[in-house]
Amino acid sequence: MARQSAGLLPFRMRDGVLEVLLAHPGGPFWSRKDLGAWSVVKGEMEDGEEGLHAAVREFREETGIEPRGPYISLGSVKQKGGKVVHVWICEADIDADAVRSNEVRMEWPKGSGRVITFPEIDRCAWFGAAEARRRINPAQAEMLERLESLRR
Repeated sequence: MARQSAGLLPFRMRDGVLEVLLAHPGGPFWSRKDLGAWSVVKGEMEDGEEGLHAAVREFREETGIEPRGPYISLGSVKQKGGKVVHVWICEADIDADAVRSNEVRMEWPKGSGRVITFPEIDRCAWFGAAEARRRINPAQAEMLERLESLRR
């Protein structure tokens, strides 16, 4: 079975423009990547965990912010590596500068025996839909289109 992740895509309207909050992954692999590297705030679902519960938990862990519903499902997409990502939207006006991510540990470079610690996401930012499409993981761009169709 494919790996499953769940995430939240907060949105807001600013001066009549739809904006979404995206996250940039932390760590050395992502440090110099921008276009196509940003993502919905998401994480792995635990065995037997309901998707929305996982999405809210992951958002809290990765941003330090308690999200508020109501939540609307945008369905799921399959990423290039085979992972299925389930996404919910919620209207919010989160201060992107207030995001404080949990930290992760990993061996870097792989096979070196050296373990480093870094934030799971290094920053969040609000983007208008067109700019979000340029920055988001290409497989997740479908979620932006689904959100826009709901807002029309």
